[in-house]
Formats: sequence, structure tokens, C-alpha cells
Amino acid sequence: MIATLPLALGLLAPPPIAAGTEADAPGRIAVPTESVHRGEDDLLSAGLGLAGLRGPLPAPADPNAPSFAELRRRAVWTNWRGIADVSPGGGLGEVYGSLAPVPGREFHAAARVPGARHPHRLLLQLPDAFDRERPCLVVTAASGSRGVYGAIALAGGWGLPRGCAVAYTDKGAGTDWRRLGDEDGTVFVPHAHSGDHPEADWGRHVLQAAAFGQAVLQREAGIAPEDLTVIAVGLSNGAGAVLRAAGDEAAGEHGIAGAPKLDGVVAVSPNVHVEGARPLFDIATQAALLMPCALAAPAFDDDPLLRPGGTRPAAHAAACATLAALGELGGADTEAQATLAWQALAASGWTEAALRAGSLSVGFDLWRAVAAGYASAYTRSPAEAMPAGYRYAVRDAGGAAPAPHPAEAALWWSDASGIPPGNGVALLDPPGEDGRLRGLLALLALARTDAGVREAIAATRARPPRPELPVLLLHGLDDGLVPEWSSSAAYAAYARRHGARLAYWRLRRAQHFDAFLGQPALATRYLPLLPYAHAALDALWAHLHEGAPLPQDREIRPTPRATTADGVAPLRREDLGLAE
Repeated sequence: MIATLPLALGLLAPPPIAAGTEADAPGRIAVPTESVHRGEDDLLSAGLGLAGLRGPLPAPADPNAPSFAELRRRAVWTNWRGIADVSPGGGLGEVYGSLAPVPGREFHAAARVPGARHPHRLLLQLPDAFDRERPCLVVTAASGSRGVYGAIALAGGWGLPRGCAVAYTDKGAGTDWRRLGDEDGTVFVPHAHSGDHPEADWGRHVLQAAAFGQAVLQREAGIAPEDLTVIAVGLSNGAGAVLRAAGDEAAGEHGIAGAPKLDGVVAVSPNVHVEGARPLFDIATQAALLMPCALAAPAFDDDPLLRPGGTRPAAHAAACATLAALGELGGADTEAQATLAWQALAASGWTEAALRAGSLSVGFDLWRAVAAGYASAYTRSPAEAMPAGYRYAVRDAGGAAPAPHPAEAALWWSDASGIPPGNGVALLDPPGEDGRLRGLLALLALARTDAGVREAIAATRARPPRPELPVLLLHGLDDGLVPEWSSSAAYAAYARRHGARLAYWRLRRAQHFDAFLGQPALATRYLPLLPYAHAALDALWAHLHEGAPLPQDREIRPTPRATTADGVAPLRREDLGLAE
């Protein structure tokens, strides 16, 4: 039976679910709210189909009072577009996946893992064509800090057309932001401000989502737990979460009642930390400080993406000059300063290919965003007192805090990616003329010297999976956000030392963001991750149900898409390099 967890706000009525109250029962799950998605709506694309996903963001009929159906459609559009390359020729719907309508029902709920104060969202999608002959539950966690639909492009995209039910969690992060004050516009962001350190519990969030999905399937479809195949899959932070779930399950200390046994795991470009490896926070704080300057090094002068029009962007030279002026970097000129920054990153493990792709993270200011948000989570800081003087706040184009909009929080829920800046919420640097650099230096000091932060990071380490659990691990060697050498390579070695059944696919010409590949200059350089994720899930399914052997380790060398007179050639299956 699914127990009741009372919440102060309705489960299907963004703005956000409320933080836990004294009446909440830790470890229990709210009675799910059911919604039906048939006809002009469906589970996989909210009725948009591939053409609708390529179109503009769906607008609500009344901007001041969007309905849940409208918010859901926007959330589905946002999360497909944030993860997948939906552009013509990108391969979706042709080389891999299907956007054919999948009618069915959704079950929304909220839960708290034992010891947590803040709930996480749960969602089960149950297709009308659920395969009762080979009942399957795909369980997943949102990538990054996205909302509960954050893994729909991966887990839903593979599982729903196959007739599997799909269980999701936002893993205690998500887009349930709320504005705390009208005057300064300060914004509460769950991942950063819940006080629970959600990353420490990401594995348990996944297991609780699996327990929720299993319970709903038993009630709605009469599926006995022992007859259910449970496959965990995730991308980026979501992939780290499913690997954490595998380790927590093996240790048997997770405390999640009713958690099913996992039958297989596919982890794509995971942000995962094991003992002896550098965690992402270390990498992000160093990259936030040095990479904008390092990209001005002569080593990158041959790269048209880094030298648009054949010139070095002024921002890179300015980053070097600022570091040098404050005594943080030597060198007599930009080239010397940039070379020193580049050498420091290379000495810490960065490959040249990953640094080139890291320019995307620099361009979108992801390093600062990641480092500030994670620092707040690790120090369990409230929204009004983030580390180093950072703050999230609503700001308009002129930098002022606008009056609250009636649908402000609802549109954050549907449209945001989980961690500001974005959607009208800014990440404010510490005050002062040199506040940006001082903030980055303070974050770097936290990463290197703060005992509490080091302890919080240690709490995120993955444990080894059961020796008999099949695990397929995939990572792009050009990943410029979650470097392969710090995450998947370290995890694979660690898991194998503990007897794991693991296959590792190292993907050349793959970086972290499929969604960027709609840009021709990137489409001809990089291959998308999602086709490989689908291939790995297919291989795992064949292993579990058809007796096929678990795949071998591989280093896959794809063929980049060609430039034609009409633009970029469409992606072909043979370009992926999957044929043995």
C-alpha cells in the first residue's frame, strides 16, 4: 500500500511542493494523483510530437493562470529540448527513438527519504500498451538539477515505446523554486537551499522512485514484484544517481521500504564520485577560475570554434588580465598567462579534447553556476546566506527586482533547468567591483580547504554494485563538463576491483550536451550520446530477456557528419561506429 504524506500544497499544482512539516512521515510516499493522457495528449511528448518539439515553447491560454496541462506540456517541451538534439538530421525518430504517441496515465506523488526534511517529486508513466507478458519498469533520475520530467528524453524515449512503465524522481533538486521576498527578489532553490544535502541521498531517491513505481504497477496492473524487470538508467547527475542506487542496494543500508532489486543499469556520462578520484566540485571550482583564460592559449589558435573570425575573443584575454592583476597567475602577456592556465588544467587531468569542449561550459557560464549551487548544498546554507556572498534573485534586464508575476513560480516549475541563472533568476556575485573573481576564489578555497565541504563531498561517494548486476557504462571522451577521466574511468576501475559485471563504452567525438548539436559547427564535430544510450539499453534488454552476452568494453570511433551544399548531412546509423 502507498502511504499518505500530507503536503501543504497540492501535488499537481505548481508553484512548488512544500518543504516537510512536523506532520510529515519520513520515508513515506504521498497517495498519488492520477492524470490521463490520450487523444491530443500523450505520455511521451504531451501531444507535441517531433514537429511540436521543434516548434516554439507552447504558450498558456492565460499567462496569469496556466493550467497544469499547459505547464506539463511546457515541462515536456523544455526537458526534451534541454537533453536531446531534436533538429532535422539529428537522428531522433530516424536513427534512434520514436515520437509516436504513447497514450496512458501518469501518477504523481511526493516523498521524503528517511532523515530528509524536503520532499522530492515522483512520477510514474504507465502506457496503455504496457507489456504484461514481459513487465518492465524503467527507473530514472533527472539529469543536472532538472525537474521530475528531466529524464523523459532518455528513459521515457526508450521505455515508453517499448511498453515499459517509467518511474522518475527529481532527486530532491528540481524546479520547485519559490520567491522569498518581494523587495530583493531572493529565490529558494531546492538543490542549493533545502538543508538536506540531497546529493548524499541520490541513490536512495532512485530506489524510492523504483518502490513507488513497483507499488503502482502492482495496484494498477496486478504485476507481482517478482515478475517485474527493473532497469535503472540515467544521464549525467541522473547517471550518477542510478550508480549510487546500485551501490546502496548492494550495501542493503538504504532504509527504503519496498525497494525492488535492480536487474540492470545503464549510466551515460555519469557525474559519479569514488574514493581516490577528484569530485566534480573540485574540477568545477578550478575550471571556473582558470578555463576562461586557458582557452586563450596558442594551443587553441587552430580551432575555429574558439577563434571565431580567426581572432581570440576579448573575454578570454580579459580573464587572463584579471587573474594576473590580482597575482593569481604569472606571465608577461596574454599568451604566457593563458599557457600557464592551460598547463595547470592539463596537469590536473584535463585532456585537450575535453578542454576544447569545455569552451561550451565557459560560454554558458556553467562552471560558476555549478560551483555556487553545489557549495550552498554542501554547506547547507539558506537562500539568504549562500557561501561567499552569492545569492539567487529575480532580476529584470535592468538589474532590478520586478514585482511578482502571478504565474512566476509555476513557469519556473515548467521552464527552468534547476539551477540559476535562467528564467528571470540571476546568480548574483558577491558585492564589490571584483566580486566575481573574489567569489570564484572563495569557492576554490572551499573545495580545497573546508573540512565541512570535504565531508559533504565524501558523503556522495558511490559504493560498488552487486557482483551479479549487469552495468553498462558510457562516456564521451570529449566531455567538457564531467570529464571522463575523473568519473567513469575512475568508477569502472573501482567497481571492477569489487567484482562488478561491467561493460564500458568510451565514445570518441562525444561531449556532454546533445542539445547543442543543432548548431552546424558542433554537429560536424561531435556525435550525440542518446543513440548510444538506446543501443546500450537494447543490449541490456537482449542480455536480460534473450540470453545475449553482456557487451564487451569498447572504444567507439564514429564518423562525423559531413558538410554539404545544403548544410550538414543527416546523421546515419553507420556514422555511430556501433558495428563490430
